[in-house]
Amino acid sequence: MGSPAFPLEQKVGIELYLTKNPGIGGKIRQQIEDFYVEEITNREEGAEGKYLILELTKRDWDTHHLIRELSRALGVSQKRFGFAGTKDKRALTKQKISIWDVNEDALKRINLPGVELRVVGRSNKKVVLGDLRGNKFRIVIRDVEFSLDVVKERVKSITDEIAQMEGIPNFFGMQRFGVQRPVTHLVGEAIVRGDLKKAVLTYLAEVSPNEPEDVQSARSALAKDLNFHEALKEFPLFLRYERAMLNVLVQNPEDYLGALGALPQKLQQMFVHAYQSCIFNKILSERLRRNLSLNSALPGDIVCFPNKTGLPNVLRTQRVKEDNVKGMNNLITRKRAFVTAPLFGYEMRLADGIPGEIERSVIESMKIEKDDFRIPEAPELASKGRRREILCYLCPSYEVKQEVVLQFSLPKGSYATTVLREYMKTDPLSAGY
Repeated sequence: MGSPAFPLEQKVGIELYLTKNPGIGGKIRQQIEDFYVEEITNREEGAEGKYLILELTKRDWDTHHLIRELSRALGVSQKRFGFAGTKDKRALTKQKISIWDVNEDALKRINLPGVELRVVGRSNKKVVLGDLRGNKFRIVIRDVEFSLDVVKERVKSITDEIAQMEGIPNFFGMQRFGVQRPVTHLVGEAIVRGDLKKAVLTYLAEVSPNEPEDVQSARSALAKDLNFHEALKEFPLFLRYERAMLNVLVQNPEDYLGALGALPQKLQQMFVHAYQSCIFNKILSERLRRNLSLNSALPGDIVCFPNKTGLPNVLRTQRVKEDNVKGMNNLITRKRAFVTAPLFGYEMRLADGIPGEIERSVIESMKIEKDDFRIPEAPELASKGRRREILCYLCPSYEVKQEVVLQFSLPKGSYATTVLREYMKTDPLSAGY
């Protein structure tokens, strides 16, 4: 077990580092090309089909914004597009996308800066989330203040520690909660507890010192006097979600359910999922604190098994018992089974033994019950819960010159920043996450 994490991370349950060696500090994303992401997919395209399949390389583009611009350029609906995952905006990224019923010649109408499209074939199957197996990363860390010899020694030592553990804790990274203003889990907690007023006011009025001063001022004023009419005047136009909520509250100051409903349902669900992620992070942190292994099971653990592509399938689980723990650990060694922890929900099955005691102690300390996740006030946001693997298998490579270059691959659902934090060990805000 390494040292305690920074306060911002501890707020979302990321309480410790796995590695014991000191970090190198530094910053990421100083240049767009410093953060390169390429999707890993098992798709194979043919020469025929109603979907045109393209390799999209984008530089400094938000995925949804780019899809809107592509749909305008082609004169087709955004619904015709398919992609396996959104990619970081401030990055150089490569992924497959599909467009239904579009001729290759139509691509000549597209002339967007920082965008390259290469035809890779056609298919009768659109590109969807299930096609994504993972992502390959190449990340440059700049502004490292230590000497070259110190940096080389630290990077090597941390890499060796990760190799010994076979990976890193599969934490949900800060992006899940908001780096500049980590409130999504707090909104989710209020929703789960049935306090929709608190959920709405947390989203609207919780102040972060990392936001622009005019935004801080608008949020502070609203928190003080709950004047929704005035807030609608003061909240900047770019806070479109907040303004949508305020428009509802101007009409009916008590309609907190309606204000929440003014947000896209995926965002509403993300609040609940972020709260589950925080609980998961806390459970994983407690396992680290007790120096329990992440790549071997204890009696009482619940493991899951791989799907056809070798990724963990959390729908296939089995409880580890005294009489099968040796066999299970043999499967884990061969990556034919994975130890899990809960994303707590109303149908969640908790572990037994020491792992179960950890899970229950964290959940009880948070004063949360299974049935809270049924969310009778907004049943469409209810969550059954599921398990998630606790170890992210990882084999990074590195190059140390004037800056540090890390290269690694992660399965889908895992966060590059959880790798970077082990090497950098610095405040997420100053790191540039």
